[in-house]
Amino acid sequence: MDTPDLSKLSIDRGSKSFAPRRKRRWINKWTIGLAVLAAIVAGLSLLSARAPASVELASVTTTYPTAAISVLNATGRVSAWRKAAVSTKATGRLEWLGVQEGSRVKQGDVIARLENQDVAAARDSAKASANAARANLEQGEAELNDANSNYVRSKELFEKKFLGEAALVTALARDEKAKAAVSSLKAAIGVADANARQAEVALDQTLIRAPFDGIVLTKNANVGDIITPFSSATDSKGAVVNMADMDTLEVEADVSEASISKIRAGMPAEIQLDAYPDLRMLGQVSRIVPTVDRTKATLLVKVTFVEKDPRVLPDMSAKVAFLSRAPTPDERKPVAAVRPEAVVKRDGKNVVFAVDEKSNTVKAVPVGDAPKLGDLVQVSGVAAGDKVVLNPSARLASGAAIAIAKK
Repeated sequence: MDTPDLSKLSIDRGSKSFAPRRKRRWINKWTIGLAVLAAIVAGLSLLSARAPASVELASVTTTYPTAAISVLNATGRVSAWRKAAVSTKATGRLEWLGVQEGSRVKQGDVIARLENQDVAAARDSAKASANAARANLEQGEAELNDANSNYVRSKELFEKKFLGEAALVTALARDEKAKAAVSSLKAAIGVADANARQAEVALDQTLIRAPFDGIVLTKNANVGDIITPFSSATDSKGAVVNMADMDTLEVEADVSEASISKIRAGMPAEIQLDAYPDLRMLGQVSRIVPTVDRTKATLLVKVTFVEKDPRVLPDMSAKVAFLSRAPTPDERKPVAAVRPEAVVKRDGKNVVFAVDEKSNTVKAVPVGDAPKLGDLVQVSGVAAGDKVVLNPSARLASGAAIAIAKK
């Protein structure tokens, strides 16, 4: 048997077939896979970059630069320190009422009248009695003149011995009696005049007059009601109207006991009414009531109006900002302001990203130095009501699309 030739079984390593071909196919698959993955990542990154940024918005509002010089804020109500419940000393039925709520009256104006026919008749009777007393005095004076003339003649005749002493004494007695009658009649006139004045006062008390210039706040009685000074009778009324002097309006503000050291008399203040938020008036601390409300630990501070407005009425709610100094005219003009989180630095400038609500894109707007005004910062370039982005990211730029984040 022949022995096989093993030299023919050697491996030809220069051949291009066998394992190397399989290796190249494996490498090509991974290369293609990595390329596809890179393309997907790039696409996702591009889509992410182009996707609208989710942002939170805030509105541009208005504030006043006086917030920067405010040392304390307080709330209170408008009150008039000169006010009255107008009534009368007389008792009677209300016959006429000439005012309504809101009527402006002058001092001394008749605003109501009680039934007074009986009082008027008593006044007329007293005046007639005074006139009768004066007429009696004229008659008495005439009798006195006659008695005095008779006494003078009798005295002359007595000196000439033509008349006896008894006749002279009678003439003298008549003269003295006439003088006494005149004195009595004069006293009667005084009594009659006093009665007439009393009746006039009683009649005047049925006329209810305004005690000072002011405005009628409330009407408490109607025609036909019984008016009595002390309102003790059933269904009777005391005050006909309540009125106040509008020139004495002031704000009564409650200030915490712990903060009262910041307040002093004569301190400037700014008053804002809840009814008219855009109306801001200068005020001044008039006085601090030296009584502590123990239940609230507050003191009452009275702030007078330096500037007046006819729309200010008693019992309106008000806010008072106590200022460290008197504000300048420019500090009293409203300015645009936003929350500090909306202002960011871009290229060394303070900007806000204003929102175009039609296209849902943003635009970087320079806002100047952005000084702080209380809890806000003053800005320019935007107006009240504009929407701006809060806490804008570093990647946010002008023209970028946004999506409003839901709260």
